Amino acid sequence: MTSARTAPLPDELRAELERKYFWWEPVGTAPRSDRRILAQAMNLAPFAEVRRLETVLGSAYLVEVMRHAEPGWFSDRSWEFWRGRLSHATGETIAPTPPRRSFHAHTL
Repeated sequence: MTSARTAPLPDELRAELERKYFWWEPVGTAPRSDRRILAQAMNLAPFAEVRRLETVLGSAYLVEVMRHAEPGWFSDRSWEFWRGRLSHATGETIAPTPPRRSFHAHTL
């Protein structure tokens, strides 16, 4: 089992990724979480950025981002790419599909 990263993203990297991969303002007054920023970068980044994220942050931290992802953060294609890549690198089990929104008629 690999250990999870507990330190926040370095401020410079956080600001850079947010600037590159978010073109809309945050909802409300709270800043975006590190996990949300990383998920967006993981979902949209070109391969050079993929390698950089792995090198700078480590595979274990990226696994944790995936495990705490919310519906809509990853496309199916990106999820499968990262699931294969990180499962191979860490030996960790990652869900086969990204989180999905669901609506149950009986709860409405």
